[in-house]
Amino acid sequence: RVRVFRYFRVFRFSLRPFWHRGEAVKISASIIVRNEEENIEGLCETVSWADEIVIVDSDSADRTVELARRYTDKVFQHEFRGYKDKHEFADAQTTGDWIFWIDADERVTPELRAAIEALRQRDPATLPDGFRIARSTRYMNRWIRHSGWYPDYQMRLYRKDVSYWDGVSPHETARVPGRIETLPGEFLHYTKRNLSEHHRVLDEYTGLAAGYLHDRGKRVRSVDLFVLPIAAFLRTYLFKQGFRDGVPGLIIAMFTAYSVFLKYAKVWEKRNVPPES
Repeated sequence: RVRVFRYFRVFRFSLRPFWHRGEAVKISASIIVRNEEENIEGLCETVSWADEIVIVDSDSADRTVELARRYTDKVFQHEFRGYKDKHEFADAQTTGDWIFWIDADERVTPELRAAIEALRQRDPATLPDGFRIARSTRYMNRWIRHSGWYPDYQMRLYRKDVSYWDGVSPHETARVPGRIETLPGEFLHYTKRNLSEHHRVLDEYTGLAAGYLHDRGKRVRSVDLFVLPIAAFLRTYLFKQGFRDGVPGLIIAMFTAYSVFLKYAKVWEKRNVPPES
């Protein structure tokens, strides 16, 4: 069924030029949030050029929703059932032909905005299915240029009618069946503010990833808990040149190794340690 559905997407792609020719490009910003009162205003300002801003919240306990409604009336509540489900719901609320997905801790540079605005001058029939964009991450008060964190291309601008969400929880992403091009410019990612936040998010994400793998029958051996984290550290610190990022690069490599260990340890726990009654 999935294969047939994806073939149908490709079929629609082949017919698209006949009904999209000459239409203006309409771009919707699609945003999911929870407890982001510190970021929401800067986020909305950075996508103010979009034809519409759609924000989906999941019972924030702060002023996120109040502040978001100053910028758009398309603010929705949706029970959190995973990031893929929440992104799919957000995309479904948009009305534009194109979707620009951005997280609360990211910002659009002037160069990237100009590149996106320039797409409005092109014939929509000649555009690809999606555009990938470089992402620059700030961590521990410096821009990370190695460690596998840069340029960290993300497919964030895509045709709504052919897109779908896929991937391993919690890192699902939007995908398209057709051609993808690279836009000039980049967006800025102001990631974890401190090590405590990094550790908290890592615990949440490894729990989601472990649940995903466990549900699909993943088995973990003791050797996996030893070898895979070491491999992750070496890949990040040596092969991806994390050492060139100084002490933050070492911390990134250590956290990467720990996240791999914790993810697979949680899979092992789910399979081998029954909950206490």
